[in-house]
Amino acid sequence: MKYRQLTKEQFEGLHQEFARFLASQTIDAKEWKELKEQKPTVAQDEMNVFSDVVWDDVLTKTQYLEHFSPKMVNLFKCDENEIHRIMITIDKNINLLEQQGFEWLMKNPNHEKIELFTGTKKYNKERNQEIFDLIEKGSSISKGEIFTYFNKLTS
Repeated sequence: MKYRQLTKEQFEGLHQEFARFLASQTIDAKEWKELKEQKPTVAQDEMNVFSDVVWDDVLTKTQYLEHFSPKMVNLFKCDENEIHRIMITIDKNINLLEQQGFEWLMKNPNHEKIELFTGTKKYNKERNQEIFDLIEKGSSISKGEIFTYFNKLTS
């Protein structure tokens, strides 16, 4: 398995897509039920293959990630061959995980208690795998508005 199996909730949300995937494997609803009951490892294999297909699709389309902690923000722009990072640290009694702290950051990006660091690197592994690793470590896929905002300030 390349990534990890989708959660039960993710499978439920992708129920129709999973049914089409099984149909493409010439597995109908009756056969799927039998597989789950009589050959659970084969059923798990099918779920793993589907999970990898879904993850690959999502990761290939991912352009931006963000990771917030109480005193730090990491923003990522995921290009084809390299990843750009903006790291924001704050040395003030503010929690960036709270709405008030986030709003303060956005209104005061040049405050003396804020440090911005930027960097770019080529992927060490395959692009999608590196993006997946960042997601597994707590990053969320985003539309890139915050990255774009701070990128303009650092350019």
